[in-house]
Amino acid sequence: MAISLALHLLAWCSYEGGKKLGVWERVRLPAWAKTITRVLDKVVNKKETTQLTDHEPPLVFVDVSPHQATPEAPKNTVYYSDRNSQAANPDADKDTGVPKIDGKQIQVVKTEDVLRTKAFPLQPAPLIQPVEPVEESRPKPTLAPGDLTVGKPDEIPRKDDGLGKEARPRTIQEALARQQQRTGLAGEKMKQEGSVKRRALASSLDVKSTPFGAYDAAIIAAVQNRWYYLLDSRDFARDRTGKVVLEFRLNYDGRITEMKVIENTVDELLCLLCQKAILDPAPFARWPSDLRRLVGADYREVRFAFFYN
Repeated sequence: MAISLALHLLAWCSYEGGKKLGVWERVRLPAWAKTITRVLDKVVNKKETTQLTDHEPPLVFVDVSPHQATPEAPKNTVYYSDRNSQAANPDADKDTGVPKIDGKQIQVVKTEDVLRTKAFPLQPAPLIQPVEPVEESRPKPTLAPGDLTVGKPDEIPRKDDGLGKEARPRTIQEALARQQQRTGLAGEKMKQEGSVKRRALASSLDVKSTPFGAYDAAIIAAVQNRWYYLLDSRDFARDRTGKVVLEFRLNYDGRITEMKVIENTVDELLCLLCQKAILDPAPFARWPSDLRRLVGADYREVRFAFFYN
């Protein structure tokens, strides 16, 4: 066995050494030898490509509020969204490469607190209303100076009496908090030690806008709403903690296929709720043609993580 391993190792080293020195290019090999070299090249190239793919970090979606958005995109980051943002801190006393975020949780990447609103049930798809024929426009009668006309009342009366029911925000932080509550995904901001030199009113991360940012944000919002609705309907997650990680294929036509459980530290019922939160709102919107060309395939591998706290 040792002799066999030594012979195989010698043959492999001879092939690799001759390839690097260009010996095989100057030597005319028979047809059967050329076939073997082509097969070996394919095996080596496939192995190198697989190793590079395995080491590529996965992209993580981060919710970026409008006041955090920046026109410039960061150079290197694993975070993506529908808007660009650059790492910043309210107090920029040093530069550690990552911003300081004074939250409490460490599971979900989030830079701001957004209150959870009441979840609503799934709504049926809107019916397509038939197009009514447009009446021919008649010329307006010519009015002589001094004639009186009767104004037509509005078909939909206005309910605004001119008095705002919501008090105006008194500080910038209060205004930003209200804006984020209306537009952002619910959740608590994360806890992260650090500091960066760039100064801003609120902490932010290096996040890059991608063509799929807005599409993924809509899907995450739909899944989050469905998950909250299922939990509130029966109060399933009372005093339970754990994590569920699901992986599935998101097809170009919005269908979800090949879902599998990657991790589950809770019971089967709570794991099933996570799967329903993804499957119930599906199928999602179809990919635009330019996004389908960008992916170069008819599906994407997507991973969702649910945390019970």
